[in-house]
Amino acid sequence: MAQIQQMQAMQRQMEQMQAELEEKEVTATAGGGVVTAVVSGKKELTSLTIQPEVVDPDDVETLQDLVIAAVNEGMRQIDELTNDEYGKLTGGLNIPGM
Repeated sequence: MAQIQQMQAMQRQMEQMQAELEEKEVTATAGGGVVTAVVSGKKELTSLTIQPEVVDPDDVETLQDLVIAAVNEGMRQIDELTNDEYGKLTGGLNIPGM
């Protein structure tokens, strides 16, 4: 019975942690800061800022690459933050699906 209570407590902690993570945001940049992406804990792009000097109609590919780089870095940071937080809760246990 104590084991079930421990699992239920861990489940509540995980639900609370997930809710807290969803409220967090990370900011990532590319090209020395000419492109800035803000990604939420829900892995949603919430803001994208592009400095005017990087916009070149003759070189759209570079701008596309910078946007992709900034968004991917933001997603990576959210994954890292999520893994760190779950690692604290599980004490390093390798629980499938986390």
